[in-house]
Amino acid sequence: MSEPVLILMGSKSDWGVLRETGTELDRLNIGWRAHVASAHRSLARTLELVRDGERGGVRVFICGAGMAAHLAGVVAAATTRPVIGVPLAGGVGDGLDALLSTVQMPGGVPVATVAVGKAGARNAAVLAAEILALSDSQLEERLRRARTAQVDAVAEADATLDTGRTRS
Repeated sequence: MSEPVLILMGSKSDWGVLRETGTELDRLNIGWRAHVASAHRSLARTLELVRDGERGGVRVFICGAGMAAHLAGVVAAATTRPVIGVPLAGGVGDGLDALLSTVQMPGGVPVATVAVGKAGARNAAVLAAEILALSDSQLEERLRRARTAQVDAVAEADATLDTGRTRS
């Protein structure tokens, strides 16, 4: 199988946020590739990337788009594989329009939707990893180690916090 995750974005400028998705997938040792594919400006290309992705072993699609943010919905309509939508800031309410466009899907065509922006981009990678880990115990263990590292990082941050006051 080739890369199990395909990241699609509505425009090249979205890479500044979706790079977080790729970085997190790399941390978890999950193969991925990314493409620009607009739901509005290049529908045929978008559908071709979905079909090629399915044939090539893609198991989860991650789609980032702003404003009207129809990319994830179009991809979800074209596949039965999980689709995770990352709404991007920039339009009405600094991403509220993209959030609503991504999350408000009709019954039977789900898009798992994460937070707006970089946190959402990172969470999309983690959610994709959790989906893939359902059939990959080694990946599940990598996810457990990553969670433990987060717990340790919080404890370390607390231990080194200098508030200028005496701690009890």
